[in-house]
Amino acid sequence: MPKLDLQRLNREFEHATPHEIIAWAVETFWPDIAMSSSFQTQSLPLLHIVSQVAPQLPIIFLDTGYHFPETLAFRDHIVREWGLTLRVVRSDMSRAEFVRRYGADLYRRDPDLCCYINKVEPMRRATEGLRAWISGIRRDQSPARANIRILEQTPHGVVRVHPLANWTRRDVWRYIAQHNLPHHPLLERGYLSIGCAPCTQPVTNPEDERSGRWQGRGKVECGLHTVLRTPAQMPADAPEGGDNA
Repeated sequence: MPKLDLQRLNREFEHATPHEIIAWAVETFWPDIAMSSSFQTQSLPLLHIVSQVAPQLPIIFLDTGYHFPETLAFRDHIVREWGLTLRVVRSDMSRAEFVRRYGADLYRRDPDLCCYINKVEPMRRATEGLRAWISGIRRDQSPARANIRILEQTPHGVVRVHPLANWTRRDVWRYIAQHNLPHHPLLERGYLSIGCAPCTQPVTNPEDERSGRWQGRGKVECGLHTVLRTPAQMPADAPEGGDNA
């Protein structure tokens, strides 16, 4: 495959639709491509587009063992109704071993390490061998995402594809309304951005959809879109990948 001119493609894709970007990505990288999703309300436009453009695309869901039951039920409903191809990924470390080594409340004492073990490392393994990884992150979601490009190549050579990079929160809700998409059942209780149950609260600032994540802990990202995008610093005591001991 010839080397991609990411600079040129990024200029072109700033004016393309998510449908066009996803169709190009699947055609270019198939079968070495997958998408990740947390199956919350703001995930639905991209999932809905994939169901129309490429329902065969594997959708990676990270099962950390800490999800709200409502999230798992909502995920299964969307997958079934839209005919999506779900791939559930978990940590190599069993929950019993995790608790033995780190205790039951690592998410409180060291949330970065907890995220690394249960999200970053499993996703790193899940994307091994892929040439492209689609995700629904947007520039307006957090400072760490403000400068993302639609196409980025990671230090490991995987092309990150962000079809909604230049969408705003208003664009997301406009699409949801236009297509009458369902809402995550926790949305009406003030959960605008939903991750693991111990680290997610209703938002304190309705204008900041991620203000309910890791409240009071000085943390805004789990690492999937920082550590796995750039050579960021790993937690000092992170276990080696694939180590069950």
